[in-house]
Amino acid sequence: MPRDTLTREQIVRTAVELLDSEGLEGLNMRALGKRLNSAATAVYWHVKNKDNLLTLAGDLVWDEIRLPDLEQVGWREAAVAMAGDLYAMFTRHPWLVQAFATHLFHGVGKARHDDHTLAVYEKAGFAGPQADLASAAVFTYVLGNAAPAAATTSLTRRIQSEGGDPGKAFAEVTREAVEAAQGFPRLLQRIDSADLADYAEAPQDTFAFGLESLLDGLAARLEKERC
Repeated sequence: MPRDTLTREQIVRTAVELLDSEGLEGLNMRALGKRLNSAATAVYWHVKNKDNLLTLAGDLVWDEIRLPDLEQVGWREAAVAMAGDLYAMFTRHPWLVQAFATHLFHGVGKARHDDHTLAVYEKAGFAGPQADLASAAVFTYVLGNAAPAAATTSLTRRIQSEGGDPGKAFAEVTREAVEAAQGFPRLLQRIDSADLADYAEAPQDTFAFGLESLLDGLAARLEKERC
């Protein structure tokens, strides 16, 4: 693709596709140029460098999060919906979760999300800095829950790149974890009563349980302040 037919939007969307398939370690201008059928140098006419490209890609995926109409739904329903969409977005793009450790993401997409999130907690009754704190508490909860899936994806990709078998590698980790748990009765009881494959994964309802508990705490805080 000639340089003059490339657009920044094409480049950023292709970068997201590359990141989804190859991870952070697979993002480079040569690989991106190959996907675009263009010389790697042509990309630099539209983005400053690899870090700039990652920031743009990271901002683009925030548009996947729906913004509930606060005239139609209550704050809690909106909070659950946005947190669920955020979690789903993070699990679709695990590289973004990893990149939070090394990059400060910003842009119109993220600003759109953050502004609406503040509106949700302001509708709940949090004012000023309290709305920021409530929003941050939920965001960090979601990010923390998405981290294990991101780590698993990255580890799987690394094992495969080294010619290994991810299934065997994870089975060995599980075996070692079970061995380490032998001296701890509560863990041992759970291992003995569950399939090891199930034990190695978090229960499906863990995210929902934690989110509901967190929102219960925020609601209780509001009620206490009203009294």
